[in-house]
Amino acid sequence: MKHLTIIVPDGEGNNLSSIVGAYKIFSKANEYWKAYHKKELFTIQLAGVSKKVEYYEGLFTVKPHTNISTITRSDLIIIPSLNHNYLKVVKQNKALIEWIQQQYKQGAEVASICTGAFMLASTGLLDGKSCSTHWSAADNFRTMFPKVNLQTDKLITHENGIYTNGGAYSFLNLVIYLIEKYFDRQTAIFCSKVFQIEMDRNRQSEFTMFTGQKSHGDEVIKKAQAFIENKPHEKISVEDLSSKFNVGRRNFDRRFIKATGNTPVEYSQRVKMEAAKKSFENTRKTVNEVMYDVGYSDVKAFREVFRKITGMSPIEYKEKYNKEAVV
Repeated sequence: MKHLTIIVPDGEGNNLSSIVGAYKIFSKANEYWKAYHKKELFTIQLAGVSKKVEYYEGLFTVKPHTNISTITRSDLIIIPSLNHNYLKVVKQNKALIEWIQQQYKQGAEVASICTGAFMLASTGLLDGKSCSTHWSAADNFRTMFPKVNLQTDKLITHENGIYTNGGAYSFLNLVIYLIEKYFDRQTAIFCSKVFQIEMDRNRQSEFTMFTGQKSHGDEVIKKAQAFIENKPHEKISVEDLSSKFNVGRRNFDRRFIKATGNTPVEYSQRVKMEAAKKSFENTRKTVNEVMYDVGYSDVKAFREVFRKITGMSPIEYKEKYNKEAVV
């Protein structure tokens, strides 16, 4: 029988739903598997370093089945979301981080949920590998873990026995993905129907709200960002932008990428597409009207950039997020 460990980190404000959700869905998969194979596939244990961990100012309490020190070998380890306290929680859970490192060396696979990626990345196991996390934590993640290939448009990444997923309740899709891998497709379909979770979702791009990386210290680039953000309706050339702030073109590009993680062109595209998304959500404007509002005159180019950033066509996005406009 395989062993599944669902980590219960120490620290206030961690995410309870990703612990409970993973436990319930894997338990249901076990139950389904046993009906056909006469035995469960997994022993499932919640494990941590404390006898109990409180959530939401003591409203809920989790009492792990066991201490990690009692688990000599696990086949799969799930790290839950750490919510917005991920920096503090990582510091509080050095023992868990070391245990995860050791288990991976012994052959365990490891999956992180949402901001649980911060704990996983702290092990060093993600260095040189792809990873996803919640889009709102992306800037901090890139700063802390520059050796990791962060891909926040991806809903799920899987590389060398390490899995990560995007934000919030998208962890349900990761759990279904893991069930298909460890059990089979039929068990995954059964669980997806029981818990009403979409199968085979692979992007979180449409949920991202672009705000721009502003935590850097380059004041010239901050002014350039503000200039771009205040003029989503204008076509802005990089030459004009660098000239406006008295910086050579090549040096401007280099500084902009270092500060924001995007080229000036990519940043401008993201600003424009964020404005387009809001317009599709809140107005009855046509695709062409929105396109002109954000400085595009070529329908094909606008559609290509919109799909690249959101994973959807403008029409698909409008139909999904603006029911009134569709009617």
